[in-house]
Amino acid sequence: RQSPPRVAQVRSFEEAYESLEAKAYDLIIAMPGVDIGEPFREAKVIKEKYPNIPVVVLTPFSHEVSRRLAKEDFSGVDYVFSWLGNVELLLAIIKLMEDKLNGDNDILEVGVQTILLVEDSVRFYSSVLPHLYKFLLKQSLIFSTEALNEHEQMLRMRGRPKIVLARTYQEAMEIYHKYQNNILGVITDVRFPKVERGEKDGLAGIKLCAEIRKNDPFVPLIIQSSESENASYAAKYGASFIDKNSKKMDVDLRRIVSDNFGFGDFVFRNPETGEEIARVRNLKELQNILFAVPAESFLYHISRNHVSRWLYSRAMFPVAEFLKPIT
Repeated sequence: RQSPPRVAQVRSFEEAYESLEAKAYDLIIAMPGVDIGEPFREAKVIKEKYPNIPVVVLTPFSHEVSRRLAKEDFSGVDYVFSWLGNVELLLAIIKLMEDKLNGDNDILEVGVQTILLVEDSVRFYSSVLPHLYKFLLKQSLIFSTEALNEHEQMLRMRGRPKIVLARTYQEAMEIYHKYQNNILGVITDVRFPKVERGEKDGLAGIKLCAEIRKNDPFVPLIIQSSESENASYAAKYGASFIDKNSKKMDVDLRRIVSDNFGFGDFVFRNPETGEEIARVRNLKELQNILFAVPAESFLYHISRNHVSRWLYSRAMFPVAEFLKPIT
């Protein structure tokens, strides 16, 4: 959609039911009052009547709220988010829902790429998603300026990579197997449950990386953890590591995603020394320099899907599809 979403506000669930009967809605965001359990109980009632409308609970953040959330029944709720003061969270919620609804068509039919985010901490993904979406939308706007006409410009904007959120190992593997031919990169926590409402596995993210590496030796992996000893696992699986305790964690994530997921400049390197040979900012510069790049450097990048990933991130699907199988 080209126009921003319209928001209707009601003060109680009684008013919400009246409004839902009178008009069609695409998303329901419920904010708890004194009774934190009320939105979760009412969400189940809403889902019975309107099973196709996503329901999100947006809570204030505190350790007390987190403790009480652990006891709630999430079965009627699609996602729970924490309000951390960043207004861009609302945009991230809407974009996450759009990506989920449009995923099968855009990813499986068109070839749009997916970033898989695996994280069970409500506070953490409520902080990370706004930053990721802001970065992706800014990149797609930059890439659209390279387009030759208005139609191609719109396609570039709409072809931006989608973000899919998984909160358990089982959910992450199901999403990975479903979209594995269109995964731009994976960002994963280390400690999270294997199944829904299950006990946390201290190495779930490492097991996920090991499983993904069996299928794809080149897909970029980012491991995020508050336990610094997990950095050694990152090295083992060729993943980047981000310390969750770092004050510049968001900056680190943006930089690593930009460098590894095909955004930013494309840098041709000497496969032996890693030394930079050439750098291109857009497709025109790539065309101009193509025959000047040494064959061994070109083969190194193309056989590791670096070039196809760079093209995919720019929504240039036909060329990327052609180059991806070349090894």
